[in-house]
Amino acid sequence: MALLKILTYPNPILRQQATPVTTFDDELKALVADMAETMYDAPGVGLAANQVGVLKQIVVIDITGSDAKEKDLIVLINPRITNGEGEETDEEGCLSVVEYTAKVKRFTKIQVEAQDIDGKPLNFTAEDFYARVIQHEVDHLNGHLFIDWISSLKRALYKKKRKKQLEAELKKKTPVV
Repeated sequence: MALLKILTYPNPILRQQATPVTTFDDELKALVADMAETMYDAPGVGLAANQVGVLKQIVVIDITGSDAKEKDLIVLINPRITNGEGEETDEEGCLSVVEYTAKVKRFTKIQVEAQDIDGKPLNFTAEDFYARVIQHEVDHLNGHLFIDWISSLKRALYKKKRKKQLEAELKKKTPVV
């Protein structure tokens, strides 16, 4: 297993749509293991393949929390949300949207169709925080970030802040001659 680099906004790969997985092999299992290790190390509760530069419809999720003794890794391949009901606005953050959180409206209950790591079909209902995480990660697979669902003013302020962060990082890396 290996830690993967998590891409951060404004990397253009984050805005691309992922393609369906058609081959369920050892290479897929290795990628999923690396994604899980990366998510746990970050630490996060979900990670989509786009976030590590792979444009495939793969999501790993574990909502047990970083201090949980037992992990409960959930792998969703080619996930689709087929129905949603209820709504709740709550705080979200993202491993790819650094140093920013915002309130985002999501369904409270969703119906999900996906495949497991072996290609077997999954069909289940997710509620509350689990439903929120799945919606957030499926957004990634469709080229969306949670900041797409906030007001244009808040989004503009984040973009300005992020631009300054990137300029500061570049200055640190640029050798003085």
